[in-house]
Amino acid sequence: MNDGTVTLHWLVVRQDDNGHRYRVGSYATRAEAEKIADSLGDRGTRRMYWVEQVGQSGPDGD
Repeated sequence: MNDGTVTLHWLVVRQDDNGHRYRVGSYATRAEAEKIADSLGDRGTRRMYWVEQVGQSGPDGD
């Protein structure tokens, strides 16, 4: 059954200089999330951006 909803399984996460992590957005596909993370990472800041699947806890899955 299709109720017309989209499941957002991919997150873009940012970690600041103090180690705090923030969810930037949720996306339906990994490719979409990676495109956003790449564009944010190109801003020349020291912040880290990465993509993780819902249920992971960090850039290395820790």
